[in-house]
Amino acid sequence: MPVFVLASASPARLATLRSAGLDPQVIVSGVDESQVVGVPPGELALRLADLKCHAVAARSDLPTDALVLGCDSVLEFEGEALGKPADAEEAVRRWHAMRGRTGVLHTGHCLRDVAAGKQTAATASTTVHFANVTDDEITAYVATGEPLHVAGAFTVDGLGGAFVTGIEGDHHNVVGVSLPLVRGLVREVGHRWTDLWAR
Repeated sequence: MPVFVLASASPARLATLRSAGLDPQVIVSGVDESQVVGVPPGELALRLADLKCHAVAARSDLPTDALVLGCDSVLEFEGEALGKPADAEEAVRRWHAMRGRTGVLHTGHCLRDVAAGKQTAATASTTVHFANVTDDEITAYVATGEPLHVAGAFTVDGLGGAFVTGIEGDHHNVVGVSLPLVRGLVREVGHRWTDLWAR
């Protein structure tokens, strides 16, 4: 059974994969995300996922039978790609713009079978409808610090869940990793998803 490696520091991604039966080894890529510019949001998410996957797959201390998954999430809002906000002020500004509106959360996924030298990648996109939250709610939410650590300045699996009125597509994708998509990628590189379940 291959060793499943998550090339991401995201606790939400790790928790999602664990709840789906996997027990990933976490190796953070350390990729500089500012190096990819001038591409559409969906492509940006995919390119960053690819960079993270490659950085970890190239490490000499990696298990030889590793399956490395790189992920990156970007919120597309009014044609712009929004990653993590730079500071609290930016998070507040974003929420003032997003409330009562809709965005699309893109998560790029790149999976590499190190032993076989096989790689596959895809982006999952989920439409997110935001509640018409009050100024006080925005201030209180940003003050918790949660929006500063996540793409698009919101979560659905944390305090921000009450501020999301609807989702069209895969809920897990908004958390940071699309389980149905990863299952498909695992099959594409020649493995069975159920074999990855921790015994």
